[in-house]
Amino acid sequence: MKKLFLVGVIGLILFEIANVYFIMPMPGSQRMRSIEFAYFLYSYRWFFRLTFGLLILLGFLKAYKSNRWVVLVMTLVAVGVCYMLNFRMAADAMFYQPGQVLMKHSQDSKVKKDKLILGIAIGNEAKAYPIQFIGYHHQVLDSISGKPIMVTYCTVCRTGRIFEPTINGKPETFRLVGMDHFNAMFEDQTTKSWWRQANGESLIGKLQGTLLPELDAQQMSLQKWLALYPHSKIMQADTNFNETYEKMKKYELGHGNSDLTKTDSLSWKDKSWVVGIKIKDASKAFDWNRLKNERIINDKVGHQPVVLVLAADNKSFVAFERTSIFQKITLRNDSLVVGKNVYDMKGISEDKSTSLKKINAYQEFWHSWKTFNPGTQKY
Repeated sequence: MKKLFLVGVIGLILFEIANVYFIMPMPGSQRMRSIEFAYFLYSYRWFFRLTFGLLILLGFLKAYKSNRWVVLVMTLVAVGVCYMLNFRMAADAMFYQPGQVLMKHSQDSKVKKDKLILGIAIGNEAKAYPIQFIGYHHQVLDSISGKPIMVTYCTVCRTGRIFEPTINGKPETFRLVGMDHFNAMFEDQTTKSWWRQANGESLIGKLQGTLLPELDAQQMSLQKWLALYPHSKIMQADTNFNETYEKMKKYELGHGNSDLTKTDSLSWKDKSWVVGIKIKDASKAFDWNRLKNERIINDKVGHQPVVLVLAADNKSFVAFERTSIFQKITLRNDSLVVGKNVYDMKGISEDKSTSLKKINAYQEFWHSWKTFNPGTQKY
């Protein structure tokens, strides 16, 4: 009976560690393919907990009579481990959504104009979400032009994405559950499937292989965004998280607080910045350092000619389709010049008569882009 107590305590501690280890950034955990095992552990967590708990109860009295102090210490250790791993180190216990999403127009906003934002515009409405805020929250639920949106960001991958939180046309709720290959994962409330933040794909569960609808979003400085969308609303800080926001202040400049979020200034290192573009099954990565030097790149992704442009602020970038490989687009004072036509960074011509077709382009760490786009080319 004493052995049952010992097996129960040790088994419970090891299970709780494993249950967190494979879905959090712990030494070695994110470099192995362990999603199936992690999902198995998590899905049957209460079976393991009840089994080991029953063993503890069956052997407790016998073990207590034999050496009560050892039993009490081991019990306290087990309780402490369970508490720390489930209420302190679990993803949704470390990163909270804002209590409310407060949006204000520029004249009332307290967000500095040089801050990086993830912006979205639908119809006559535009909204901007500072990376300093959404980088901590990981997801912010909001709506634009009557459409629900899920604004997401993973600081370890430097990936910003905006999705429509619907599955098969039905609204869904998600929570942060952990990460896989350093990218944030969300769990839907209905089926408990796990979803990858970098591309909105369900990794495992009943909905494996399903994709969340992704919306067009752009990463820019707030100043540049407001120049394009002067009536845009801007997400404000939730004062309950001011201390955490302060720690995120330098992240967008590449000065993260840990080795997981710091930037490598050299090119094509794991923590180097790239801009990734994916069109159908083709993808290409553009080195950020080279983009800063060239400002505008006329190239192609797969069979599609594209142009990638970096604004003079060294922060804001956009990508558009070109009509052919022979079409040459040039840059003049943050305006795109195509023949006699001049376009702004929204892709709208000066006379409003024509427009360029916008493409989603993503700034992220090289390790992230090459992991989730394994066949990617380099520019």
